[in-house]
Amino acid sequence: MPARHPLFHPLTIALAAAVVLPLLMQAVGLTTTSATEVVIFALACMGLNLLAGYTGLVSFGHGAWFGFGAYAAALIALALPGHAFVLPLILSVALTAVVALLFGWLMLRRRGVYFSLMTLALSALGFTVAFRWTSVTGGENGLGGVERPVLLGIDLNDNLYFYIAVVIIALLVIGAMWRFVNSPLGRVLEAIRENETRATALGYSTLRYKLAAFVLSASVTALAGGLLLYKNRLTSAEPMSIIFSGELLAMTVIGGMRGFLGPALGALFYIMFREYLSIYTQNWLFWFGLVFVGFVLFARDGLIGIGRQVSARLFPGPDLEAAMAERRVETLPLPEMLRARGDSDGSVLKAQELVKSFGAFKAVDGVGIDVRDRSLHALIGPNGAGKTTAFNLLTGMLTPDSGNVTLAGQQVAGLPAERIAEMGMGRSFQITSLFPDLSVEENIRLAIQAGDPSRMNPWLRAGDIERINDKARQILAWVGLAGMERAKASSLSYGGQRLLDLGLALANHPRVLLADEPLAGLSVAERERVGNLIKQVSADIPVLLVEHDIDRVFNLADHVTVMNEGSVLLDGTVADARASDAVREIYIGSGTAEVAASAHPGEVGASVCTLHKVNVHYGKSHILHDASFDIRKGEILALLGRNGAGKSTLLKSMIGIAPVSSGSIRLEGQELAGLDSAAIARAGIGYVPQGRGLFAGMTVRENLELGRIRRRTGAGSHWSDEQILEFFPRLGERMETEADRLSGGEQQMAAVARALSGDTRVLLLDEPFEGLAPAVVEQLFHSFDRLREYLSIVIVDHNLDLALALSDRTVALEMGRVFHEGPSRALAEDLDLRRQVLWL
Repeated sequence: MPARHPLFHPLTIALAAAVVLPLLMQAVGLTTTSATEVVIFALACMGLNLLAGYTGLVSFGHGAWFGFGAYAAALIALALPGHAFVLPLILSVALTAVVALLFGWLMLRRRGVYFSLMTLALSALGFTVAFRWTSVTGGENGLGGVERPVLLGIDLNDNLYFYIAVVIIALLVIGAMWRFVNSPLGRVLEAIRENETRATALGYSTLRYKLAAFVLSASVTALAGGLLLYKNRLTSAEPMSIIFSGELLAMTVIGGMRGFLGPALGALFYIMFREYLSIYTQNWLFWFGLVFVGFVLFARDGLIGIGRQVSARLFPGPDLEAAMAERRVETLPLPEMLRARGDSDGSVLKAQELVKSFGAFKAVDGVGIDVRDRSLHALIGPNGAGKTTAFNLLTGMLTPDSGNVTLAGQQVAGLPAERIAEMGMGRSFQITSLFPDLSVEENIRLAIQAGDPSRMNPWLRAGDIERINDKARQILAWVGLAGMERAKASSLSYGGQRLLDLGLALANHPRVLLADEPLAGLSVAERERVGNLIKQVSADIPVLLVEHDIDRVFNLADHVTVMNEGSVLLDGTVADARASDAVREIYIGSGTAEVAASAHPGEVGASVCTLHKVNVHYGKSHILHDASFDIRKGEILALLGRNGAGKSTLLKSMIGIAPVSSGSIRLEGQELAGLDSAAIARAGIGYVPQGRGLFAGMTVRENLELGRIRRRTGAGSHWSDEQILEFFPRLGERMETEADRLSGGEQQMAAVARALSGDTRVLLLDEPFEGLAPAVVEQLFHSFDRLREYLSIVIVDHNLDLALALSDRTVALEMGRVFHEGPSRALAEDLDLRRQVLWL
């Protein structure tokens, strides 16, 4: 896979543009001075784009570095004897790099809007200092007295000669920047922009890479500031202002942040726009702002991307999903680079007495896991068991409160995720985690490069490192993506993205692979394919697998750890797990819950809500397939199925959180599919999400008030605080207590009460009994049992004894399809039928 080179090298294009630019300016009535300003602003914007376009770090205050470079060059030039040019520029850039290193080390510890706001504050601070420190900066009068020298016999006071000097400097810098962005270091910047979490999981210390981009970006922008100093022969505080920083960012966006020379085109557009429109109005910046908004809304790839945008609409590429579906994938041996070396040496990944609490809630309590070499170890358990938290503790995404984790005998507990990955921890993600806007080939190359000595090289061309290319070819062929190298990762089908995610996890030859629900959302054939690949890997690289497809887990696994409520319930063989009554109980219930016997089913009336062939997609994953059933008046309907079957998604589709791709949801004749969540809530659907979703920091009373403000529409039962407290009297003493200070049971009561506060016809409950003490469960059970007299309820809960005893009817899902519908009593009383419908 040799690297693809551009038809015309950007440096060639830049050189040609520099030759034509003065002629163009003269043709439109402008001067060589304007051409010089275009080149200077182009350089500044390209420097900013290293940070914003390539790394994804939006700076609202980059003018601070432009102004700092100008002031530093001016002060150095005035301090040197005679007229100096090159040395002040070099020293000002060096000084800027040192200052940027210090500021970047502090500022880059914050992400997103916090980083952007800190750059804004830096600009405001710089402007204030420059404007007020009159003795050094000249204050509002600026700092003048800088002259252009005679350099090598050439008088730079001649505007054409000065233009040529600026172009030569700019071309040298642009050439160096082109090498940088295509180097191993530069390619990682794009990975950080696309998916910093994934880059970290591959072993990249992202702070170091972002710091390198920050320093280089500030230095290039400062150089442009120094050149503008010599162009104007003075500098002032204006370039440090927030307004100027905004103009730099606008030029970059208008030109195109995803094109190397796009910001330069934006600078040309800005100068032309300013020069011509300022003739007619002093408010030209207002009109420039409107143009900027237009580009953000309708041409997000800027001027340089308009051609691609039009071409994509007129000549769409091939359907890669169809291409993936029609591929015939052969089974290949494991690539040589992934083969085990030497004999098995026992434990590879070992966790002992892991504990992790979130507030008063212990998500993981004394968990131990021992993954042996060349084995497939499954970690299973119901929702809320603590599997994902344990997984994140092992990989460094979370730090344990106590306990030990060793990888190949080395202690890793408490180390950052990138360090653990570097030591040999590979992982795939529950939700595919790729670099979506990069090619399939580049995704794999980045994963392999993470373990290569050249990973921080700022000059070597990344695509020309043949040892990395060769390994990438092997991985792509093995996972079945050969021939798709040039496709964007986001354009692959969901199954293709799953295969690529697995390839990323293995590309750096980890010592152990942690696979988090790699089969979720796949078709039967795709599940078979990915499952077989993981089993093949486990013969050489040990695998810790978290997966909800219990049937397939038991077919693949050599060893099983079962978790429940944060603790290990069973650790043994597949046969041990199959035979365990305790394991069976957490999935299908014991059939002996005393509280279940107290339910009093009521009279069920006509249909209130009807779902007909409802389909829901998450991206390219088809979650619900033609789901159809009805909900009747006064009925409690249990929506059951194994983990990952689509139960929560179905509830979210009814409330509008998960948009319906096709099908119908009608509430007493009103079509809900296609409405937003607010409109559906006002129509009479109340929703209690898993995890409660209360407004932390607000009291119970305020939560209830927010629940009713826009939902008193007459669409359902009208609930006052007094009526709600009849069902949940415990809340009466907590009305003025902040929601996040309530116990778990009180929070669940408050969440249900908030859903009832509006006019409600159908109440959706997602895992209402999860993580609650028995006494609280019993109280909630009785409250729900009484509520059926006033409204219809749909309940999803993994406590099947309670759900079946409480409900009148059960709808069971499997892989997003309704495959069973009938009276709950039959499932509650007949355990053999329950095993058949809901167990293995």
